[in-house]
Amino acid sequence: MNTDNPTGFRIGCHLSSSGGYLSMARTALSIGANTFQFFTRNPRGGAAKEMDPKDIESFLEFTAQHDIRPVMAHAPYTLNLCAAEQGIRDFALRTLIDDLRRMEFMPGNYYNLHPGSHVQQGVEKGIELISEALNQAIKPEQTTWVLLETMSGKGSEVGRTFEEIRSIIDRLEHTERVGVCMDTCHIYDAGYDIINELDQVIGHFDRVIGLDRLKAIHINDTKNPFGSHKDRHEVIGQGHLGIKALKQVINHPALRHLPFFLETPNELPGYAAEIALLKTERTGT
Repeated sequence: MNTDNPTGFRIGCHLSSSGGYLSMARTALSIGANTFQFFTRNPRGGAAKEMDPKDIESFLEFTAQHDIRPVMAHAPYTLNLCAAEQGIRDFALRTLIDDLRRMEFMPGNYYNLHPGSHVQQGVEKGIELISEALNQAIKPEQTTWVLLETMSGKGSEVGRTFEEIRSIIDRLEHTERVGVCMDTCHIYDAGYDIINELDQVIGHFDRVIGLDRLKAIHINDTKNPFGSHKDRHEVIGQGHLGIKALKQVINHPALRHLPFFLETPNELPGYAAEIALLKTERTGT
């Protein structure tokens, strides 16, 4: 096993799954990553290739050899568990159930999803529908962690506050494998000042949800100013957050043990540069 990671820093980016799982792992290694995120299927559609047992076996061997972990699947953007239309909700639930089935081929990893948009039904109704769907999809025996992502609050998104996410979790029957993925762009756009009040934001998260449920960070800069409720990611250091604030995030004592995933507007060379940059900003203590 490759253990050349003296700071314990888990950093990766979003990769295309078109070439298969082993291909993604090799790509991650080639750009200096030791974790990565991918879409389970077309992010704008519902199609998904069936799992290839040989590819999965090679992937598991390669990631173990090179200490690439954890991997995080991202649900397609079309998945809306609290849509106003029953047909859209049914599609989302079928997709979620199938994705969690597929994730069990890679035990113990993460599946991240946007909670959903209530579409003028109201936040409480949205939380109720999301919880009902998750209760149908999550099984007590599964090894996959289901992560609810913190959202920026654009439109009718549910999950713009820590309290909304906690309300979803409180309604679930099986929470042993339920956690949260915090997105730096989203929470800043939502009104959590992680530039000037990072300690306070983390403390608030701990009081409302609990830091034990925080399992991953989407490390993104933002194109929009504080509290804009927009959700437009920017390259690290080129947005309103800036490298100084993001350096505080990756080195914070309550966060530094977590895996960090880039979702910035980049191709592979840009991701490699961002990974190298963040590694230089990571302290060894």
